[in-house]
Amino acid sequence: MHVGDLLQTEGLNLSHLWGGENLLGRAISGVTATDLEDPARFVQPGEVVLSGLVWWNEADGRARTERFVSALARAGATALLAGEETHGNVPVDIVDSCRAHGIALLAVSAHTTFRAITEAVYRRQWGDLSRRPADHFALPEYVRSDLGRLVEQDTDADELLGRALAPFGAPPCYVLTSTGRTIARTASAPQLSAVRAVESLRGLTGETLRVQAETTPYDAWYLHMPQVGGAPPRALHEIAEVIGQYRHHHHRTYAARRRTGHELIALVDLGDAGPGALANALESCGPLAEGPWRVVVTTTGARLADSGAKEALREALGHLPATVFAVGTTMDAEAVAVVRVRDEDALRLDEPWSLLNGCRPETPLYAGVSGPTGEPTGLHAALTQARYALAAARHSSPTTGQVAMIEELASLESLLAGIPTDVRRAFSGTTLGPLAHSEAASHRTLLETLEVFLAHNCSWARTADALHLHVNTVHYRIERVQALTGRDLSRLDHKLDLHAALLCR
Repeated sequence: MHVGDLLQTEGLNLSHLWGGENLLGRAISGVTATDLEDPARFVQPGEVVLSGLVWWNEADGRARTERFVSALARAGATALLAGEETHGNVPVDIVDSCRAHGIALLAVSAHTTFRAITEAVYRRQWGDLSRRPADHFALPEYVRSDLGRLVEQDTDADELLGRALAPFGAPPCYVLTSTGRTIARTASAPQLSAVRAVESLRGLTGETLRVQAETTPYDAWYLHMPQVGGAPPRALHEIAEVIGQYRHHHHRTYAARRRTGHELIALVDLGDAGPGALANALESCGPLAEGPWRVVVTTTGARLADSGAKEALREALGHLPATVFAVGTTMDAEAVAVVRVRDEDALRLDEPWSLLNGCRPETPLYAGVSGPTGEPTGLHAALTQARYALAAARHSSPTTGQVAMIEELASLESLLAGIPTDVRRAFSGTTLGPLAHSEAASHRTLLETLEVFLAHNCSWARTADALHLHVNTVHYRIERVQALTGRDLSRLDHKLDLHAALLCR
C-alpha cells in the first residue's frame, strides 16, 4: 500500500496538505500513533505516523513542530497524518516543517478515527499479501491459508505461533509486550520472567520485529526469536503481519467488554450511582460481578491521549495471573481499574510498574491502590482512597514513577503527602507564621533548630549536642519560635502542629 492510496480509500476523508507524487508513491510498512514530542524511538522506517497534535501549542509551536517532524524524518517515517480535532485544523508551521523535511502530510478530519485508518492500512496489506505470486512467499501456501483461518476463529495465540513456525521445525520464538509479558511462545521456547524477557528484547542477540498495530510505548507487541537463523527473515516478517492481524481481530472481539468497563468506571467516578446501577454494571463485566474489589488509579499528569495511562494500567494488570479487572477513564483523564481481589497478596504491581516506567523513563507513571471493599456502593470511596495514595506516590517520588497502596500511608508524612500542594502551603504558612515568609538568616536558623528539637523528641541536651550549641542557646531559640508562632512546645497538639507544618513546606 502507498501513501496516495489512503487518499482514495473510501470513508477516511483525508485531505492532502503537502507532498508530490514521489512522496505519495512511497510504500507504507505500518502505522504508529503517537503524541510524544520526540517520537523517534517508537517509529519504524516506512511507517505512517498518526498524531492528534496534542503536543503543539501556539506559544512555542514552531520549536515543538521542528522537534517532532525532524524526529519523524530521522526515523524514516513515510508520512504524517495530522488530526484536526484538537486545534480545528493543521497549523501552518507543521505544513512548512513537513515541506522542509520532505515528509508527505495528510489531514485527518475530526470525524475520522485513527483506528479506522489503522484498520484500512492493515486490511489492504493483508489483501496485498494474499495476492502476491506464491514464489514471493517464505511461508507455504497451505500455511498462509491455515493461519488466516485461525485468526478469524480467534485461536489461541500459542497455537497460532506454533503453526506459523512449524514448517521451520518450530524453533523457540515468543510474542512479547514492551514490558516483557508473554502473549505467546512456541512449545520449544522456555518460559521467561518479565524481567528476563525485557532484557532479551533490548539485547543484541536474536531477531526482534515489532508487530504493527496502533499502540502506546507501554503495550507494543514484538515477535522475538532468541537465535538468529531459526526461520528466514522474510518468513518472520510474514508471521509478524499475521500476529498483527490476530491482535486487531482480538481487539474487535473484546471491544464490547471494554465498553462495559468504561461505563462501570464512569458510574464509580460519578459517586451518586445507586447500588442497582453499580451491581448491573459489575454484572455486565462478567467475572467481576462478585467482590471484594480494590480500585487502582494512575496518571502521568499529561493528557490521556499523550500519556497512554489507560493502556499502561491494563498492561500492568495483565502481568498478574488470573486477575479479573475492568479499566476505564474518568472525566479528569485518569485511568482507573476496578480489580477483583480474592487473594490480598495478588495485587502486587511493583515489578510490572518498574517495567512500565522503563518503557518511557522521561515521563514517570504513578499509581494509587485503594483498600478492599465488599460492597458496590463502596467503590466511589475506594476511588477517593486510590487518588489519595496516588498523590502520596507522586509527592514521595517526584521523578521516579511508583505505586502506593493506601495501607502504606501509616505515617503523618505519608498522610500529608496526599493533600493538595496549595492546601499544604497554606497550612504551613499559617502555622509557622513569620518563620514561613521571612528570608532572614535568623529565621532560617530558628527553623533548623525547631526541626532538630522535634527530631530529638524535644530533648534540650540532645538538640544542643546535635547542633553543637550550649543548652541555653537552644532554650533561647525555642522560646523565640514559640513567641513567633504562638505555639507552646510543652503541649503535644502544638508539637504535632509545628511538625506537620514543617513537613508541608
